[in-house]
Amino acid sequence: MKSRMGICAAGFLLAALGGCGEGNDPAKPVTLSPARTELYASSCKTCHEDPATGAPQSHDTIAWTPRLEKGADVLLDSIVNGFNGMPPLGQCIECDAEDFLALTRFMAAPSATNANDEPEGETP
Repeated sequence: MKSRMGICAAGFLLAALGGCGEGNDPAKPVTLSPARTELYASSCKTCHEDPATGAPQSHDTIAWTPRLEKGADVLLDSIVNGFNGMPPLGQCIECDAEDFLALTRFMAAPSATNANDEPEGETP
């Protein structure tokens, strides 16, 4: 059952990533909805805000660029199956494909506090 959920999540995420180049400016910050802020805090923040974990740090665009350049398939595989120290699904069992996409965009984007422009808001 668990692997079925991962496969379903993978399929949805792959479909969602297919259109992620449209209207998204990777140089602009991304803000999260309150619900996704909670998901970030409970599933992503522990590793992606602690340099000792070796995870790419949130808003470190230099660290995220080579990961994003590998493409949706590799990124999806890393999220669903885990990669190095990252656990499968990033420990976000309640996340769906849109959540994974929004959380990844948030972490890969520059911080709103370090950017010259105002944040655009959450990506769909």
